[in-house]
Amino acid sequence: MKTAKQVLGYQGEEAAIRHLVRSGYHLLERNWRIGHLEVDIIAEQYGTLVFVEVKSRKKANPSEALEAVAHTKQGNLIEAAREFLLLHGLDNPVRFDIIAVTGTDNTPQITHVRDAFSAESYARVERSRTLRA
Repeated sequence: MKTAKQVLGYQGEEAAIRHLVRSGYHLLERNWRIGHLEVDIIAEQYGTLVFVEVKSRKKANPSEALEAVAHTKQGNLIEAAREFLLLHGLDNPVRFDIIAVTGTDNTPQITHVRDAFSAESYARVERSRTLRA
């Protein structure tokens, strides 16, 4: 039996997929895993591979959901994207999006942040952390 959190997450991913398909994305993978890494949604739009993290919350506060994709999670998504590209022999451009799904399943509110972070911005933060240590 699924927990309430798992059900909410599944419903959020379903709403995110509907949003992406309506927006012209082609769904490639859902809950793609390799080792300890997981990507909620991998889609393609105009030749760009889009790695999407979905955050679902009952309360209508998308900023809380978006802030939940912290630095460590960003690093895991970047690593997963590299693995996906290597595994499939791809060299497509890559983008990292976050979709916050808030509210109820009947009336979900979608906040889609395109290009929420990049491997380059992540690397800059890592370098500054190393310099401070």
